[in-house]
Amino acid sequence: MRTRHLLACTVSFAASVAILAPLHAADTPATPATTRPATSRPATTQPVKPDPKTMSSDQMLGQMLRPATPSQPKPLQPLVDVPTTDKTSGAGAVKPNAPAVATLREGTYIIDRVGRLEKTPDGSQSQFVFEADGKSLREPPLVIVPNLKLMMMETAVTGATRDLKFRVSGMITEYKGRNYVLLEKVFVVPDPTQF
Repeated sequence: MRTRHLLACTVSFAASVAILAPLHAADTPATPATTRPATSRPATTQPVKPDPKTMSSDQMLGQMLRPATPSQPKPLQPLVDVPTTDKTSGAGAVKPNAPAVATLREGTYIIDRVGRLEKTPDGSQSQFVFEADGKSLREPPLVIVPNLKLMMMETAVTGATRDLKFRVSGMITEYKGRNYVLLEKVFVVPDPTQF
C-alpha cells in the first residue's frame, strides 16, 4: 500500500513538472541579440547585477545559492560560550584577596533574593547588592536595568527613614564582564522591630 502511494506521488510530481516546464520557459524573457562589436562595450570592474524584479525564480535561486564573494560582508558568528569572570570580583573587588567569581549565565533567574539598592562606584547606575554576601563575596552586585521596578525602589529609598532591604526576582543578563538584572518583582522587606 505504501509503495503504491509513493509511486502515485512520484508520477503526479513528474506530470506537474512536465506541465509547468513550458509555462516557465514562456515566462523567461529572451535576451536580445546585440549588433555592437565587443570592443565598444565600456570596461567595468564590477559585474552588472540583474534587476531582482525581472529575474526568473531559477535565476534568483541560483544567485542566492552562489557562494559569497570576498568583498561581501560575512554574517555574524555566534559568540564562543566561555564563562567570564565578573569584573567586580577578584582584583576588581574593594576587599583585598577577594575570590574571582564567574558571571552568571544570561537567562538565569534570581528568585526572592534579599539585598539593598546602591549606586555603582562611579555613580552612573543603580545596582542590587546581595544581603547574604557580606563576608564570602561570592555574589558580585548586579547592575539594575532601568525599568518601573527600579523607579519604585528609588522612590522608596528617597522617602525612607531607615536602611531599606528589598526582596527581588528577575532575569539575569550579561554584558562586558558584568551581570545585569531585569527586575520583575520587588517588595520592601518589613522592619522586624515593628512586629
